[in-house]
Amino acid sequence: MKIRLAGIHVNDQDQALRFYTEVLGFVKKQDFPVGEFKWLTVVSPEGPEDIELLLEPNDNPVAKAYQDGIFEQGIPHAAFAVDDIHKEYERLKKLGVVFTMEPTPAGPVIHAVFNDTCGNLILIYQEL
Repeated sequence: MKIRLAGIHVNDQDQALRFYTEVLGFVKKQDFPVGEFKWLTVVSPEGPEDIELLLEPNDNPVAKAYQDGIFEQGIPHAAFAVDDIHKEYERLKKLGVVFTMEPTPAGPVIHAVFNDTCGNLILIYQEL
């Protein structure tokens, strides 16, 4: 069994695609219509192309309540590994990304949390 697809609910798919590609540096892999929305995925240019992140439209009221609830509690919805967290933190800050937590040691990692502008908090971490 392998993880090939993970999803994240987003308030606006086009805005999410811009943020995840132009700011975070992911690459669009799939983009095709599914009813009024899209099947829209991105992949890491540094990782295997078969592991995709689905930018899923958040039109389900239960999913929206969950997304809003964990956001309000400060809980990240996803976590992405980076090689140099301080370098990535500075790069993202220069691009206007809003962090809710600066790089902070936590056991075997250093992590930071930012707002993805699409309704989610995202954790980035560097293994020590």
